[in-house]
Amino acid sequence: MKAAAQRLMKVFVSRRIPPEGQQLLAQSSVCSIQQWDSDEPVPRAELLKGIAGAHGLLCLLSDKIDKEVLDTAGPDLKVISTLSVGFDHLALDEIKKRGIRVGYTPDVLTDATAELTVALLLATCRRLMEATEEVKNGGWKSWSPLWMCGYGLSESTVGIIGLGRIGQAIGRRLKPFGVKRFLYTGRQPRPESAEELQAEFVSLQKLAEESDFVVVSCSLTNETQGICDTNFFGRMKKTSIFVNTSRGAVVNQEDLYKALSSGQIAAAGLDVTVPEPLAVDHPLLSLKNCVILPHIGSATYATRNKMSVLAANNLLAGLKGQEMPSELKL
Repeated sequence: MKAAAQRLMKVFVSRRIPPEGQQLLAQSSVCSIQQWDSDEPVPRAELLKGIAGAHGLLCLLSDKIDKEVLDTAGPDLKVISTLSVGFDHLALDEIKKRGIRVGYTPDVLTDATAELTVALLLATCRRLMEATEEVKNGGWKSWSPLWMCGYGLSESTVGIIGLGRIGQAIGRRLKPFGVKRFLYTGRQPRPESAEELQAEFVSLQKLAEESDFVVVSCSLTNETQGICDTNFFGRMKKTSIFVNTSRGAVVNQEDLYKALSSGQIAAAGLDVTVPEPLAVDHPLLSLKNCVILPHIGSATYATRNKMSVLAANNLLAGLKGQEMPSELKL
């Protein structure tokens, strides 16, 4: 019995994960689980302690898996499974150099993130948070023709930065609102993806200039970091709405603050920021025309459970040397 236990591969799980994924790991006969048993991020010291000698790691976006972590893990680390579709928290060059496989969780969160994006867009353009506050603080006096007016989607032009799975799902949900025209930009045209929306591939500059609503749904890469900056916001219409549910670092937040506070653009809705969480005294939080959510794009019970199952299955397949359900190609 003791010899059998010694053959189990060590896995470190950096956070308490949803129950269905947790159950899969607990029932596995190939690994022993050591877990940071909390809903709060694992402290750096505990991450390094837990990863030492591990064969597998299940981590989250909040865990920075860099050279120090990989060095501490040692040569036995063979698979990293992240409970996310994003992977900018992983030192991919170092991981690839060491021959470590990476699993991630695309697709299962597409619908939930697209739904949240539409909800955030509507809350921003129709000033729902402002209006709710007016009800609470006594600002609601009577009906007035222009009080609390915002902007509607009907007959509008929507520009999508990144027409991947989530970008397409967002467009699909916005189309029934009467959007007249869809624009998109990215590394290259994607005619098959654009066909359903009859979306037009344009430059980032043209998208900024012609869109009534700009939705960011691209991955964070060296090319996309900080692309929404003073130049970008300066090209947008003063009546335009900006929404980001991808990664906070795609946006230069100081430039966004200036654009919002000066009236260069009408409003912004963000589900992602830098850093996360955003400090409560951050200038963006002082603006009435900026709606900020705490990165809840995939936050439905069903989606988070599906993510945990996929992350667990990726991890277990990697430990067994089998094909992962969803492996990031390095």
